Amino acid sequence: MVPKTIKAIHSLLGGDTRKAMMRISLGVSLLCHIGLVLAFQKAFPFHWDFEPIRSYRVELIRPPMDPSATDAAGGADLAKIRPIPEAAPEETEDTISLDTRDKRYSSYAKVIKSVLMRHWEYPLEARENLIEGKLMILFTLIRSGQLQDLKTLEPSGYDILDREAQRAVRSAAPFPPFPPSVTVARLHVKARFDYRLTDQGHQR
Repeated sequence: MVPKTIKAIHSLLGGDTRKAMMRISLGVSLLCHIGLVLAFQKAFPFHWDFEPIRSYRVELIRPPMDPSATDAAGGADLAKIRPIPEAAPEETEDTISLDTRDKRYSSYAKVIKSVLMRHWEYPLEARENLIEGKLMILFTLIRSGQLQDLKTLEPSGYDILDREAQRAVRSAAPFPPFPPSVTVARLHVKARFDYRLTDQGHQR
């Protein structure tokens, strides 16, 4: 009976006893390992659920740039990062004389001189006493032509002549407004008054 059984197994397995035994051994070993894994799972249960992979967003922020630093790759264009210099403040005042040749003021100076000549007189008392003299007055006009300030820079030595020159300036004010060529806010004007009896007239 036993030989028949062995023969049957040998026939079933293709007649190769060694190969048959190896296959049987591998099968038994596989079953044993599966049994061990199941037993271990019962004794030490663990989960096969994997935590999903988290993703993080990273942003690179450039720190403030030092204007004095240069780009190592090729040199920074400092002209692009330096602040634009502020424009120079507009000129607010200037000083001229009535005989100025500056094209910005020459035509307006002639207007001032013409207006002054219409108001300036030789004091009668000074003529009768043969008083002559020269003096220089500085007066300030604003854009509207209004008189803002008036003072004697170089007195003649005779109060009567100095007072008449100042009176002439005050009487002539307000002067015409500044023309477009005069862009300052205030214009200081030096006017020289020359009292001479020999010429029988009035000169600046």
